[in-house]
Amino acid sequence: MPGTKPIFVCQQCGKESPKWLGRCPECQAWNSFVETSPLSGALKLPKGHYFIGNKPRELSEVAADSFFRLNLGFAEFDRVLGGGLVPGSLVLIGGEPGIGKSTLLLQASAKVAEESKVVTYISGEESINQIKLRAERLNITGKGIYFLSESDLEAILQFLASLRQNMVVIDSIQAMYLEDVAGAPGSIAQVRECTLRLEHWAKQSDVPILITGHVTKEGAIAGPGTLEHIVDVVIYFEGEPFSNYRILRSAKNRFGSTNEIGMFEMRDNGLVGVDNPSEIFLSAYREGIIGSVVTSTLEGSRPLLVEIQALTNPNNFSPPRRIANGIDFNRLLMVIAVLNKRASLKLFDQDIIVNVTGGLRLNEPAIDLAVALAIASSFSDRKPIPGLVVLGEIGLNGELRGVPQIERRIAEAVRLGFKYCLMPKLPPAVAGSSKQFLDSVDIELIQAGSVAQALRAGLTTRN
Repeated sequence: MPGTKPIFVCQQCGKESPKWLGRCPECQAWNSFVETSPLSGALKLPKGHYFIGNKPRELSEVAADSFFRLNLGFAEFDRVLGGGLVPGSLVLIGGEPGIGKSTLLLQASAKVAEESKVVTYISGEESINQIKLRAERLNITGKGIYFLSESDLEAILQFLASLRQNMVVIDSIQAMYLEDVAGAPGSIAQVRECTLRLEHWAKQSDVPILITGHVTKEGAIAGPGTLEHIVDVVIYFEGEPFSNYRILRSAKNRFGSTNEIGMFEMRDNGLVGVDNPSEIFLSAYREGIIGSVVTSTLEGSRPLLVEIQALTNPNNFSPPRRIANGIDFNRLLMVIAVLNKRASLKLFDQDIIVNVTGGLRLNEPAIDLAVALAIASSFSDRKPIPGLVVLGEIGLNGELRGVPQIERRIAEAVRLGFKYCLMPKLPPAVAGSSKQFLDSVDIELIQAGSVAQALRAGLTTRN
């Protein structure tokens, strides 16, 4: 429109500004503002957003079992999704380049196609020959999978309308574009508009769509922040650069829990689900090592046993350093302060490094006591007692607090052969099935009321 002034839009969070800014005041991204026409982001969806003849219905008349979830053939993938793909859902999978997003989706497509279903795989970054080479490496015949190498979303939607499919894969959303929207592929207007068109088509056709997205160097989905609000499910595919293991983690899920994770191992023939992650995380664990403690953490409904390592070293020439790998840094500082004040450990001149083995990141307070015991073990050169698993949250006064679902955590420790469990004192109100389980479980429960008592009970005498 003549006389319309352009605006500047942040490509990370979507904030608009009448002038160019070097740093976005909302998301703090540098050099993210791009000049955009005010009319370029206008949404052009047909009337009847979800389906023609859309009418209000009383919720009590809608049957809860009127739809079924589509299983992807990976128990770990289905677990993260909440039991499978919901018809008409839009699922966004993000991850670093080369992490295995395309491999995971191609294998999931093949498993769905094996159930006499039709899958449409659309790639804007790879040709059909490149996909065929990957399929041969993964021993995938490709029967039931229709591949299209295209970036024009209008042409893609026309192709989807001509075929009856059970699932659609878009790889990737940053490669898609619409001719009637200004901006290059991957820009905020293009990504937002393409995602909205796909969401409209998925709800109208009742077909689930899996789309991949690139991530920034900070690990967030590249593109506008509104992208995560449009889709139904946001999943991150994570993994250490030199590890064969991958973690599928849900950040948003309208149809299930966001606390579940899925474990995969990358092999020559593709990704394989890991049924027993605890054995993977403890594969290199050895009893009787100074500064090494095993704890039980919950990821959704799944208990995992992981090893926490700590190393203390005197530093008399510079301010002591605190390094936290796999745990929250501020939580580490709190545990160190409690050990100084309530357990009489003089750590003010010590470099302290804490690491969670296996590349897993732990966020729950139930690991506090394990971190404290590992630090105390390294500082005092005393080994933890053999066969010990440690549970407990630490308060600022040094008291130990209980952790949720302790029965599941202890049952996992018993299954893997641990003999002792260091834990907070159980409240007198514990009764019923919980008390019966704790009384009959084949593990010795070592209960402590404070962190000082726990350190005395959990560490052996000095060699």
